[in-house]
Amino acid sequence: MLIERIEARWVDAFEKVLRLCEINPADTVAILSETQSRRVLIELAELACARLGCRAFHVIVPSAAPASRVPIRSTGASAALAGLEPVVRALAGVTLVLDCTVEGLLHAAELGVLMAGVEGRRPRLLMVSNEHPEILERTVPDAALEPVVRRAMQRLRAARHLDVRSAAGTELRVDLAGARVGGVWGYCAKPGQVAHWPGGLCLAFPAAGSVNGTLVLAPGDINLTFKTYLRESVVLTVENDYVTAIEGTGLDADLMRSYWAAWGERDAYAVSHVGWGLNPSARWDALAFYDKRDCNGTELRAFAGNFLFSTGANEVAGRETLGHFDLPLRHCTVALDGVAVVQDGCVTESPGALA
Repeated sequence: MLIERIEARWVDAFEKVLRLCEINPADTVAILSETQSRRVLIELAELACARLGCRAFHVIVPSAAPASRVPIRSTGASAALAGLEPVVRALAGVTLVLDCTVEGLLHAAELGVLMAGVEGRRPRLLMVSNEHPEILERTVPDAALEPVVRRAMQRLRAARHLDVRSAAGTELRVDLAGARVGGVWGYCAKPGQVAHWPGGLCLAFPAAGSVNGTLVLAPGDINLTFKTYLRESVVLTVENDYVTAIEGTGLDADLMRSYWAAWGERDAYAVSHVGWGLNPSARWDALAFYDKRDCNGTELRAFAGNFLFSTGANEVAGRETLGHFDLPLRHCTVALDGVAVVQDGCVTESPGALA
């Protein structure tokens, strides 16, 4: 296991990200954490704020008791705030929330109220993924990635359909009518923006009844909920958003069946979001180099050319569930209205062309 201690270069990494967020001495920064947060990230955030001379303070809340007997990992829906109105109100009044909670606030119940701000001012929120600092150091955002992601989002918003195919047998269609489109480049420089570090992906939350087809998880694809690479193929049949069949004879298929069934609710089988990675600095093979405790896997959601298929909660479709899978696939072709944005696992346009 890697050692977690303060390294000057890791403070440098946090400082660089804060500068990309355009934080200056007049700004207020809330460093949000919980009792189970990775302590080194909190300390690095504090030291970087001190370097910039901004007005920083800590908000530390007790980690919530498990909401289920089923293990929950990497949902982006932290329960740490627990609806505490004074805490939410305090966070809503700052320039930047540096979110160091374990699961992150991306889909937390309190996010909407928090991001509405106070007195006409809206905060921005950066979720620092629960990774060892070495991973964050390797994936410090590049400002050149922002126009790449923005262009991809524009294309996704303008499209009617997203189609995914692969040599392994994937044939999936997503109707984009009514979908909510998002994108993350790893920092947030404007009020009201929400981002996560590592970043670099574009995605859509489809409306209800929009996703149909077959998704084939091939060896080397990733199950980020389990933080493992698949060794055998798993074939998922998707009908009107819901996984209706899980085919496969190996351990990977058995584990997925067991985890899905453990929730005892249909919506756990439904599509949450779909998208593709755009970050050339993120690596698909990074998971092989770290203990599970050292990584959260956010980097693998963003590596350039992956197709990200996720199941679980989807506000656009009116579904709430704690069951969640994030499944980045390699070697797929992703097309918008018949035009490939990813061809056989490679992004089709260079950053310069997308800017």
